[in-house]
Amino acid sequence: MRRRTVHVVVGAVLATAVVVAGLSRPAASGPPAAAPWPAPGEWCAPPSCTAVADVVRGFDPPLQDWLPGHRGVDVVAPPGMPVAAPAAGRVTFAGAVGGRPVLVLEHDDGRRSTLEPVESDLVRGESVARGQVVGVTGTTGMHCSSCLHWGVREDEVYVDPLLLLDGGPIVLLSTRPEGTPARTKP
Repeated sequence: MRRRTVHVVVGAVLATAVVVAGLSRPAASGPPAAAPWPAPGEWCAPPSCTAVADVVRGFDPPLQDWLPGHRGVDVVAPPGMPVAAPAAGRVTFAGAVGGRPVLVLEHDDGRRSTLEPVESDLVRGESVARGQVVGVTGTTGMHCSSCLHWGVREDEVYVDPLLLLDGGPIVLLSTRPEGTPARTKP
């Protein structure tokens, strides 16, 4: 009988501790909200922002963060070509990473673009406008000798930069006439 009483008391103490701990913590806010989809014309494709980007290699993210993959797009851009900012924002990094010149921009909507290889005279904190020339394509260390790698992150997740052009993702609409049931019996 004494053993059972001890188990009941210990169980009650543990249950009380769990409830108190739960009450003392702030409510979970859930995962961070994704940045809003940009309005048409808010983002443009580097390097020129005046033409459709000629994509050499598309976005191919890995299934797990630690696996290899292609976390951006490669667009045609020969060495020495001017590179324009894909959206308004500010410089958060300009320098070499692994021997490659890299430029990182934090945009007004909170997303971050990585452009490489891009040689730039801009400094951290400097503001840039959409379409403003921010540097020129470099010549060192890319897997593609005449291209620009453009990666975009929302928080810590890479997204397909091409989806940000023209106001968001493509949504397929149903071609079913209005009022037609989704399923019909054979």
